Order: sequence, then structure tokens, then C-alpha cells
Amino acid sequence: MRKLALTTVAVASVALLALSGCSSRTDAPASTGAAAGFAADSLIGVALPSKTSENWVLAGGLFESGLEKAGFKGDVQYAGASTIVKDQQDQISAMVTNGAKVIIVGAADGGQLSTQVKAAHDAGAVVIAYDRLILNTDSVDYYVAFDNFKVGELQGQALLDGLAAKGKGPHNIELFSGSSDDANSAVFFNGAMSVLQPKIDDGTLVVGSGQTDIKQTATAGWKAENAQSRMDSLLTSTYSDKSIDGVLSPNDTLARAIITSVKAAGKPIPVVTGQDSEVESVKSIMAGEQYSTINKDTRLLVAQAIKMVQQLQGGVEVEVNDTKSYDNGKKIVPSYLLPPVIVTKENAAKAYANDPTLEPLTK
Repeated sequence: MRKLALTTVAVASVALLALSGCSSRTDAPASTGAAAGFAADSLIGVALPSKTSENWVLAGGLFESGLEKAGFKGDVQYAGASTIVKDQQDQISAMVTNGAKVIIVGAADGGQLSTQVKAAHDAGAVVIAYDRLILNTDSVDYYVAFDNFKVGELQGQALLDGLAAKGKGPHNIELFSGSSDDANSAVFFNGAMSVLQPKIDDGTLVVGSGQTDIKQTATAGWKAENAQSRMDSLLTSTYSDKSIDGVLSPNDTLARAIITSVKAAGKPIPVVTGQDSEVESVKSIMAGEQYSTINKDTRLLVAQAIKMVQQLQGGVEVEVNDTKSYDNGKKIVPSYLLPPVIVTKENAAKAYANDPTLEPLTK
């Protein structure tokens, strides 16, 4: 059990059917809980954080078109960049007031929404945590996400694979993690460290700065400028007279910032991991700079979330495939986890074969 506090939709109708067979866990029941059902044209709220990545922007459009196609009234909201937590709190409260039957929440800060989701629950709405778990409340009903611990494991293994191609080692590396207000950050980091820590312990990997605690490696707000500033400091303090061979980066935006810092210092680009398959990072991978990313197809994740809404509307049991892993501090949240895919230059063409945006970049 992983404690998280420590640790267009043109394709949707097809994806909704296909996803029923997609599972990253096989030991969990196929479904849990049954809803009473509600009108087919009911209001469905979707509260997303600010538009900090391509995937959040894509998700909003997919939810709008997908919910409309499914016959629902969708209310898709983004939080502002500067008052992100308060905006999202207010938006969820408004969705409750407006009678939303289901509220899907991509949490800006999963630890600051307990009051709002309890109010939603008390009003009879079902709460689905999307991509990021909502913490410390028993009022979240379901969680839909890619298997984020697996994401970290894949990132850690990609870093080892990339370094192995450089030679036996030991290799100098640095560790970056995401924003401390995002519950996923610890999951990604812990997944990666489950792979990397044994190699740090046996001396194969050397963290030059000695900064291995997640509080030391965190990147506030997932902001590129914060990652670049930290990398600048590390290069000055630790790598003025030696090379840096690899960097664990939790996502593509930070990966590109880290690479920018290394280039500015006039050093060879190390093995750098990422996540999200952002366009600029896929270009970087194909150019031989960023080493890897993670493909988490937002189209499939949104489609699965909408499928859960349809199951709730029809009064049937909601399909999940994990009832053991995601403890939010108050309950183990029934989850549907999709499998992430590691992408390097070698398999990019195959990984993005059906993606109209990314496939052309791999030619």
C-alpha cells in the first residue's frame, strides 16, 4: 500500500470500449460500488488546475467535447495561475450549487480540497479524482489516473539504461522531483528511487550534491524557471570540475529547463528523463538531446473518466482495477489505473504511431 503523503474525443467512443480491458493490476475486483443513477442530460463538473502543461490544455477540450457527445452538460473550469487553489475551491463549490451530479477534479493542491469535496458529497454528487489524488478526505469516491508509481519506475530504469550506454560507471547524477503540493510528485519520486536507490547504495550512481531527500529535490509549482535555477546552482557548486552524467527529471517541462542550464554551462548534455510526451520534448528526443519521456495518452484518460460518469449515470457498478494501492490518508480510494509507456528515440515511432500530433515528429 502506497501512502501518498509519503510517497477530438472523436476517438472517445472507441476508447471507452477498449479501455474496459486495460488494466495495470490484475488482483483487484473488476468493479466496486453502485450508483443510483441520474438523468442522462445532467450537469457534470470538471475542475482542472491552471494550464501549466500541454496535457491539461488538451484534457479540457477533450472533456468538453466528450461530455457533450455523451449527452451530458459539461462545466469545465481551469483555475487561475496566481490564485490557483482558491479558484479551484470556488469552482467546485459553484458546481455543487449548480447541481452537478459528478465532479471530476484534477487537483491544484490535493491537500486543500477536503471541505469542498465533502460539500459535494453531502449534496449527493460523486467525486472522481482525475490524475492527482485528493488527500485526507473520505469524500472522494474514485481515482482515475495512469499508474504513477510505475511512471517513476520507468523513469528510473530509463536513467539506468541511458547511463549504461555511456559505460560502466560510476556515474554522477542529480535528482529532481515535482511540486510538493502535488500528491503525484512523491509517487513519481518513490517509484524512481525504488530503482535507483540500490545503485546509489552500491556506488554505481553518485549523487554529487548529496541531495537525495524529496524536500531537497522538489520543484515549486512545477515551474521550469525553478528547475533551471536549481540546475544552475548545482553545476556551479558541484560540477565545476567534473561531468554530470544523468538527471532524473519528473516531467518534460523540467527536463528541457535542465538541458537549457547544462547547455548554458557549456557541458555535454547528460541523460535526462521526462514525462508527458510534450511536443518540444519529443523533438528533443528525436534530436538526441532529452533521453526519454513517458507517454500517458490524455485521450485515453479522459475517455476512461467519461466512461465512469456513464456508468454512474446508468446506475451500474463503476469499473476499477486497483483497490489496494492508493491510500489518501483517510481511505483507500478505488482506482482505475492505465499503463504508462516509456519512450526513447528507439521506440518513438511505434509509441506515437496513432497520435496525429506526435507521429509526424518521429519520421
